[in-house]
Amino acid sequence: MPAFAYKARGIDGNVTQGLIDAAEQRVAVDRLRQQKLIVLEINQHGEGVGSILKKFMPGGGKGKVTSKDLVLFSRQLSTLVSAGVPIVQGLAILAEQADNPAFRTVLEHVRTDIESGLSISDALKKHSHAFPDIYTSMIRAGEVGGILDVILERLSAYLESAEALKAKVKSAMMYPAIVLSICAIVTIFLLTFVIPTFKEIFASFNAELPLPTQVIIDVSDTLRAYWYMIPAIPVGAFIGFKKFYATPHGHKLVDGKFLKAPVFGILLKKVAVAKFTRTLGTLIKSGVPIMQALETVASTAGNVVIEEAILTARDTIREGGHLNDPLRKSGIFPPMVTQMIKVGEETGALDTMLVKIADFYDQEVDTAVKGLTSLIEPLVICVMGIVIGFIVIAMFMPMFSLGDLAGSAG
Repeated sequence: MPAFAYKARGIDGNVTQGLIDAAEQRVAVDRLRQQKLIVLEINQHGEGVGSILKKFMPGGGKGKVTSKDLVLFSRQLSTLVSAGVPIVQGLAILAEQADNPAFRTVLEHVRTDIESGLSISDALKKHSHAFPDIYTSMIRAGEVGGILDVILERLSAYLESAEALKAKVKSAMMYPAIVLSICAIVTIFLLTFVIPTFKEIFASFNAELPLPTQVIIDVSDTLRAYWYMIPAIPVGAFIGFKKFYATPHGHKLVDGKFLKAPVFGILLKKVAVAKFTRTLGTLIKSGVPIMQALETVASTAGNVVIEEAILTARDTIREGGHLNDPLRKSGIFPPMVTQMIKVGEETGALDTMLVKIADFYDQEVDTAVKGLTSLIEPLVICVMGIVIGFIVIAMFMPMFSLGDLAGSAG
């Protein structure tokens, strides 16, 4: 029976080395896991990383570390660990095959830190730009509980769900943004290049023009005289908004207005509920203490109003209260959500209940996105038609009384 040399970390954090006899590497890893050991490295004589590398597909993107890089990395690392590959070797494999130079560098640093004796979660935490708080919190829980392979599987599922949710919201925003941009470009083109031609024709009549026509001509003259304002105004507005949003008051005010917006507010609330429940449910199910889990969820909420509501819930729990009460009082979370959380707290199945809520609201987001798209499409077309139609009618109004204008000119 072959022997395997291993390097592993125990629950107490101490790193141990030794030999273990097993029919194959997977069996050796399973035996070490049964001893509550996290396998950092394991080798049989004559086997290297290169042979394992051939079993897995390469992946990753180029440029900075993106959420897609993290999703793919998590799924691949989960597969490697489940297949019995130690963490250090798994990181070496993924670093070697990563196409993204930035992410490859991060993985190499993480592997070096782990080999030097640093815990996996601490090594990841040094690269917070690549690994968010929820990632390091769950990895830490996996290390403590000796179930790192299970945690990695949950992390992969969570990140994939979060990425799918983000894609749904982007798809809802993409269509109106494109149509409105086209509408703005067409309008600017008409005002800048077409209207001046009509102006010269009307000027030959030497008569007073209808008010809509005169307004369009004045706007055209202003745009041509101050053409540099066309890019300057949106850029200046964007910079001003960013500076205002960077202030605590502006951040809270804008986030609050977003949640109360007539059309998009409902969608944003559903997205927030889905993200909150799935993140908190995943953390609690993975063994992260609820106080730490709520702090992590608050930091990844993406909306300061929701973040304050979650932190208030954390303070209430610290004082001996329940999670559902402050969430209900915040007015952000629907009654159905708070009632299900209450049932989960009373039955001791809060993590399961949170995941069920997240699954339900993922479907709600799907429905909301489809409804929003079907609502926005005719609305945007109407706006575009009104703007273009007003310009066309304003230009043809003088033509209707062309004879009177010509008589007046004579």
